[in-house]
Amino acid sequence: MSLDSRFSHKIWQEEELSKMVPGGIPFPMLSDAGGRIGTVYGVYDEEAGVDVRGRFIIDPDGVIQAMEVLTPPVGRNVGEFIRQIKAFQHVRATGEATPSGWQPGKPTLKPSPDLVGKVWQVWKPDMAFS
Repeated sequence: MSLDSRFSHKIWQEEELSKMVPGGIPFPMLSDAGGRIGTVYGVYDEEAGVDVRGRFIIDPDGVIQAMEVLTPPVGRNVGEFIRQIKAFQHVRATGEATPSGWQPGKPTLKPSPDLVGKVWQVWKPDMAFS
């Protein structure tokens, strides 16, 4: 979602995104002309008339699970964004916890009182970053 028009999004998809992501992104881009939604999420700069780059992961219940706000000169990490979405989906489906840097198929943690103070015995940091 951005302040850009749907026509700008169409050109962005055809001329840029389709060259970075095979086939372009598989979902519609939304326009927030006037910054009303950006204002609600705290990323609209009214004085400049622009949104600061923000990304929000919102679960099926409408609850924000993660957010990141970056100034325009700093690029975002799409791979990390996708990893986080997969982790949130896994957590929601299983009730397990995903440690730092978790990737699908890697070990998870099963929250319980018995785990308190013993995470280091169950999860080895090198497992998450290998």
